[in-house]
Amino acid sequence: MNKNKCGWCIGDELYEQYHDTEWGVPVYDDKTLFEFLILECMQAGLSWITILRKRENYRQALDQFDYHKIAQYDNQKKQELLQNPGIIRNKLKVNAIVTNAQAFINTQQEFGSFSHYIWSFVDNQPVKNAVSDYKEAPTNTKLSDQISKDLKKRGFKFVGSTIVYAYLQACGIVNDHETSCFRYDQI
Repeated sequence: MNKNKCGWCIGDELYEQYHDTEWGVPVYDDKTLFEFLILECMQAGLSWITILRKRENYRQALDQFDYHKIAQYDNQKKQELLQNPGIIRNKLKVNAIVTNAQAFINTQQEFGSFSHYIWSFVDNQPVKNAVSDYKEAPTNTKLSDQISKDLKKRGFKFVGSTIVYAYLQACGIVNDHETSCFRYDQI
């Protein structure tokens, strides 16, 4: 039986798997929240499928997204990353990975966990939108504007409102599955 899915994922097996199992599922685990944050930051100016196809390479290159290790990366490690053909070799983005790991840890220390911090913006309740066609979904909102501003104040990089909104969608803080999608009511 074919299930209705969001139009953006149809036709690519990797996209469909990501859509069916991860996208929009509420995430409370700090390690996963960090992974999604880094991947969304890396997406800036690129398509999500490009990053999704490089996800395993990022996992390998970034110590399984261990933010404690990443926060300690030195210039030698950054140069190593810039030579890695399996990831996006952009100096600003590579530097942002380390900066964001440090800011992530600082935010964790302040709030007890990054999850407490990020979910506090929605009173720990996912925002459930009613998008009938993915092309109608916003690319940013007042919520993403607010979080973007706060993240920047905390020292995070590559966290503009559009990137933050994509992050909120990925982590299930915002449910933007199409209303006809089988995942809409599941999550």
